[in-house]
Amino acid sequence: MSISLTKGQKVSLAKRDGGALSRVRMGLGWDAVKKKGFFGGSKSQSIDLDASALLFDAAGTLVDQVWFQQLRSKDGAVSHTGDNLTGAGEGDDESIRVDLSAVPAAVTTIVFAVNSFTGQDFSQIENAFCRLIDESNEAEIARYDLSGSGRHNAQIMAKVSRDGAGWSMTALGIPATGRTFRDLLPAMASAL
Repeated sequence: MSISLTKGQKVSLAKRDGGALSRVRMGLGWDAVKKKGFFGGSKSQSIDLDASALLFDAAGTLVDQVWFQQLRSKDGAVSHTGDNLTGAGEGDDESIRVDLSAVPAAVTTIVFAVNSFTGQDFSQIENAFCRLIDESNEAEIARYDLSGSGRHNAQIMAKVSRDGAGWSMTALGIPATGRTFRDLLPAMASAL
C-alpha cells in the first residue's frame, strides 16, 4: 500500500514484516502543459527535467552525486537509468536506483532533486510526481505530488535518511532555481 506524502511528512522504509528495504527506486514523472495552438488546437512541447541524487555525510558535506553527467555513484550503490529529454510517455520518465545495503556508512542522507536544465519553469509542467518503489516486488511505497506550478525551475523533492538501523523518506518540496544540482546546494542545506 502506497502512502501519499505531503510536504514535510516522513515515512519509515521498514517492511511490514519487520525487515528492511534493500533496493529502492526513486521514479520521477512529468508532462508538459499543452500550449494553445494558433487555431484553437493544442500543441505539445518538450520539457527536459533532470533528476539527481546527492549523497551527504553527517556533517552535511556532499560526498557524491548521481545525475545525467554521472550515472553511477563512485561506490556503485546509486545509479541513474538515463536522461529523458522530453517527459513523453507514461509512468516514470527518469529513475534513480539505490541499493541501501551498499550505501557507505558515512552517507547519512540522500537528497533527490529535479531541475530544468533548459530553464523552463514549473508553470509549464503538470502531473509531476516522485515516488519510491521497492525493487524486490515493484510495490510503490510512497508518492509525493510535485504539482503546484510556479516560476521556479527546480525542486528539492525528497530525502532518504538513515533512521536508526533502517532508513526513512521525507517529502521536502522545496522550490528552487538552478540548471544543475550544483545551483541547488545552498537550498538543500536547510533540508539536511
